[in-house]
Amino acid sequence: MNLDRAVLAFAGVMILISIALVHFVSPWWLLFTAFIGLNMLQASFTGFCPAAMLFRRLGIASGCAFK
Repeated sequence: MNLDRAVLAFAGVMILISIALVHFVSPWWLLFTAFIGLNMLQASFTGFCPAAMLFRRLGIASGCAFK
């Protein structure tokens, strides 16, 4: 798995977790879902992604999106 796929998988898992939290805990967890979406949007324009930085430090090989 390269860095690009790891970031996409992490974002997908976080969105699924936030949907479960909205359903079982409180609708306020939609703010967390919005935060994830905004972070993905800004990463697509700027190339800055904290999750990519963390995964890179964990030794995951770089992909073409995050160099």
